[in-house]
Amino acid sequence: MRGKVEAVRNDDTSEWGWFLAWLAVGACVALGLAALLSVGVILIAVGAVAAVFLLRRGHTNALVGSIAGVALPLFYIAYTNRGGPGDVCHTTATGSTCTEEYAPVPFLIAGAVLFVGGFLVFLVLDHRRKESR
Repeated sequence: MRGKVEAVRNDDTSEWGWFLAWLAVGACVALGLAALLSVGVILIAVGAVAAVFLLRRGHTNALVGSIAGVALPLFYIAYTNRGGPGDVCHTTATGSTCTEEYAPVPFLIAGAVLFVGGFLVFLVLDHRRKESR
């Protein structure tokens, strides 16, 4: 009985590991799209290579981790625009700089929906997989 419990626990841990790997792929591709004019092409290529590897080796339920991964760059964009919307000025000892920032709320909401949605879909699929055993 103990061997069976350990096997189930290792399989669950493995499933979460694949989910986190897909989360990283989704974040890499989304960040690549956001930075397409600079390092975006390299990030998209890295994400594509990782996706091919994961499709060959990983659990298919964990693929929804890429949905949650898309949220991470959106959270970063919301954080960097936290002073917006509009012109935001910063003063230092040597001068001041002003930048125009977007409204952070749409990025935050979209990121939260994708992040929570990806986790919920994964949990539902994982629960169904466990029930079918």
